[in-house]
Amino acid sequence: MPDIHIHREHALGFAQARKIAFSWAEQAEAKFDMECTYEEGDTEDTLYFTRSGVKGTLLVDARQFEMKAQLGFLFGAFKDRIEAEIGEQLDALLSPPKPAARKAAGAKAAAPVAAPAAVPAPAPAAGKKPSKPATTKPSPKAKKA
Repeated sequence: MPDIHIHREHALGFAQARKIAFSWAEQAEAKFDMECTYEEGDTEDTLYFTRSGVKGTLLVDARQFEMKAQLGFLFGAFKDRIEAEIGEQLDALLSPPKPAARKAAGAKAAAPVAAPAAVPAPAPAAGKKPSKPATTKPSPKAKKA
């Protein structure tokens, strides 16, 4: 079975590291349909996560995060991509947002979003009843805010 091992040092302290581990667990449950169990300890916490084809742990203490996971046969083909994405998620959670990024995010949230313009329906041909007014549907790539 292919294995994933990710190690990240931090200087957050145990309480803040615990919050980040909880946050990662919530993301894993929502995004990857993982089943997570969190065990708190005096100096180290252990997060167990599992789903069909994936099983692993995230060890959390005052100085580091250490993730070990085993991938089943089907997920093994995507090992590099999975490892990279999990690493990016941990890095994002461990890095404080930059001031410029915070301002840009705030500006985006405060900016009003224009509604899509309605396309007028073509005029009915002579002697025909007008059809129902055209409705605008969101594009299939549109995401909910």
